[in-house]
Amino acid sequence: MKALLIIDMQQGSFTPMFLRYNAEAVIEKINKLTEEFREAWMPVIFIQHDGSAQGEFRPFTQEWELLPELVRMPNDIIIGKTANDAFYETSLDSILKEHDVDELVITGCATDFCVDATVKGALSRDYQITVIKDGHTTANRPHITGLLAVDYFNMLWENMVPTRGQIKVESCREFLAENFSRVS
Repeated sequence: MKALLIIDMQQGSFTPMFLRYNAEAVIEKINKLTEEFREAWMPVIFIQHDGSAQGEFRPFTQEWELLPELVRMPNDIIIGKTANDAFYETSLDSILKEHDVDELVITGCATDFCVDATVKGALSRDYQITVIKDGHTTANRPHITGLLAVDYFNMLWENMVPTRGQIKVESCREFLAENFSRVS
């Protein structure tokens, strides 16, 4: 069973001060993926960062809220986290086991922090992983642009030594064509 993870697509990360590379296209791809996962009765899991300890992204504040452009449904699962890795001291692993999930499809923000940490956390737990290479984003950093960071991490993940789990990096279009017959 597959599950779609949508990491930290929160309002506080998408402001004029924190412009994200290709944000509109990433949101569009995530919405397409959620539509297909729901149609196939596979879990859609939103991860929300709680940065209360750092004085930011406090639960139930505007910056903590998910982006309004994301399509959410009542059956979607929402998991809070306090560290970069969505597995760290959360219910994510137990929820995945409860749903017999062995493959994760990973999207979200920020490529170089929470997405990367969660990919590595999933790999160390032997999940099969597909990272949607055009379904994650980040901001420009002091020494690298958002575009270069996305490209760099896609290359890194494609070349990681797998555990018992495997890791693939595919475009949204490739993933949908391979996994959902009604998508061409």
